[in-house]
Formats: sequence, C-alpha cells, structure tokens
Amino acid sequence: MLGRVQGHVLRVAVAGLGAVGLKVAQALDQGLDGLALAAIAVGDPAKPRPELDRFSRKPAVLPLAALEPAADMVIECAPAALLRAIVEPFVARGKTAVVMSCGALLENWDLVETARRNGGQIAVPTGALIGLDAVTAAAEGTIHSVRMVTRKPPRGLLGAPYVLAHGIDLAGLREPTRIFQGSAREGAKGFPANVNVAAALSLAGLGPDRTMLEIWADPSADRNMHRIEVEADSASFSMSIANVPSENPRTGRITALSVIAFLRKLKAPLRIGT
Repeated sequence: MLGRVQGHVLRVAVAGLGAVGLKVAQALDQGLDGLALAAIAVGDPAKPRPELDRFSRKPAVLPLAALEPAADMVIECAPAALLRAIVEPFVARGKTAVVMSCGALLENWDLVETARRNGGQIAVPTGALIGLDAVTAAAEGTIHSVRMVTRKPPRGLLGAPYVLAHGIDLAGLREPTRIFQGSAREGAKGFPANVNVAAALSLAGLGPDRTMLEIWADPSADRNMHRIEVEADSASFSMSIANVPSENPRTGRITALSVIAFLRKLKAPLRIGT
C-alpha cells in the first residue's frame, strides 16, 4: 500500500487514455509532489500516440499485462470490462488501484478481499459527485434512506445495455423522460458507463441494494445532473451538481479533476476532507 513507499517518489500508472486518463496523465507529467508518471496502458501500444508528444517526459506505453511491475499505483480509466485485468495484479501484490469504473467493482467484489488479504487498497475518488464525505460520515451512525436522481442529455445514454435491451428511442424524446428506476446495483448493470457515481454513493452509505436510483433522459439538458437526498439519524441533507460534459458525453469534466485532487493529497502536508 501507500505506506510502503512513503518518503519516496510514487510511480503511478494510468490505464486508459480517454477523456479522464489523458487529463490525469497530463497533470502527472506537469508535476504532482512525490508522484511520477511511470507508464500508460492502452489497447494497442504500437499505435502512435501524438497526444504524448508534448509530455516533458514520455512514459512507457505498455499493454495491460505488463503494467503492474512498472508502477506502485494504477489509475483505472478504462472501459468497465477491463477493471479486473487492471486492478487485480496491483492489489494482489499489496499495491493501490484507484478505480473509476465503480459500477464494475460491484460485479468484482472479490477484488476487495484480494486487496485485504495482500495488504493492497482499492480507492474510489469522489468523481462527478459531491457529498461523499457527508455520506461516509453519516454511515458511522445510521442512514435511513439514500435516493439519487440523475438527468443526462440523451446522447450521453446512447449504447447503454438497459437502453438497448428495452428498445428505448432516445433520439425521439421531446421532453424529460424517466427511463430507469431501481437500485444502484441494477443501475450499474444497465448503465455501466453512466452511473459510476451511483455505485460510489452506494458504497459510501447504504450499499448498492438499498440505494435508490432514477435516471432521466432530458433533451433540454446540456449537463449531467445529479441530485442526492439522504435521511440519517445524524442529519438530513440534499445535494445537487450539474457537470459540464467532457469530450466523452458520458463523463463530466470534473471527474478527471477529482482524480487529480485525490493524487495531490497523497503527499500533501495538508489534507482537506475526510
């Protein structure tokens, strides 16, 4: 885990070079105290990567299978189907994996036991959500209910398994339409690229089966919007956020910034937040 490399430069690998992975890699290249970008994993390492030409120090570009020996920590920024291949080698060797595909983690929960058994750690940043600190604090007492309502432009929901399975015509929508209502676990299965925030919220509080989720496709929306309502014995609170989409309409710009903020805290002399 992190404690094994305290006082030394922490070698960081980024798995995936999409909207989030590239931003995180750029921040590491520009400099985060005590951290160094050691490697990037992509599907085809032989493919030219012009986006890396402006890096001050070009990292190794590797296949997933070669990533673990090159780094002390991995940032998973890849499609959800690759989560196990990225995370397992690191946590099995007592290292840290920062997970963005939190919904896929629900389907690979044994990785948490692998991390526990080997002294590794799986870390889930706040991502495109707010208030996880408040929810984790409330969970030290008793949380009665957690409800999340997500509204997204229809194009940000294209290709979701739930949408395809139910034949939902997103292009034909003319008004806000609720297309899903159920648990966070069900939502993560049906929308693996869209509601990682709901999975993270569920892990912070009541769990994926008791955290309730609604997903709305809203043709008038130009941002990804989330509203959370929590009832607990310590507090009742609600939170809303409207995220500006990144180059990938499924992902808000703040998601990459959340990872960068997480990394900056690792060696910082002052840390804010739980």
